[in-house]
Amino acid sequence: MKRFVVLWLGVLLAGVPLAARAEMPEPDVLIKNTVQEVLAIVKQDKDIQAGNQKKILELVDAKVLPHFDFARMTQLAVGKYWRTATPEQKQSLVTEFRNLLVRTYTKAFTVYRDQTVEVKPFKMPPGATEVTIKTVIIKPGESNVPVDYDMEKTAAGWKAFDLSIEGVSLVTNYRSTFSDQIQQAGIDGLIKTLVEKNQVAASAPLRKAEPQKGGS
Repeated sequence: MKRFVVLWLGVLLAGVPLAARAEMPEPDVLIKNTVQEVLAIVKQDKDIQAGNQKKILELVDAKVLPHFDFARMTQLAVGKYWRTATPEQKQSLVTEFRNLLVRTYTKAFTVYRDQTVEVKPFKMPPGATEVTIKTVIIKPGESNVPVDYDMEKTAAGWKAFDLSIEGVSLVTNYRSTFSDQIQQAGIDGLIKTLVEKNQVAASAPLRKAEPQKGGS
């Protein structure tokens, strides 16, 4: 799970769209137009490269969070148990799942080196409100990694609600883990586990990653 999430977050570092513009560009265009800007920020900011958590969180908050539907992601990850959760539990689940992904995402900024992203040709189906954008993350000296973004059209622009890396869905991956935890300790038990993980992550300082040598 940890390797899956870190890889996913590393991909997002190079591919998450910026704020939706008034004309609401098509989702593949958003990704293409964002790659250079996001990578430029990371390449030029030595504080981010060194693991400055405050600056990283500020960057994530400004450039990443507005473009995810965390409520839908959480609902999909919790699965059938979502229907039995109280409104308060649902809000807690969304908040803690969001925090979990955000805290993990910050680590991707310190392990970034020279990855690039290729967006595959895409044609928008007429009237489409949900699409899948196919991309490939290219890491010199390593195998290319296919990444598919599942995105939905909302009043605020296109938002990601799931993605798959090498055919493995992020939401499905978490759903299996969450299901086991709910069966063992209920929804409150899952919330407690997420809270504890986020507390640990918040207290752990980020460290600058050492240059990679060869494979992962």
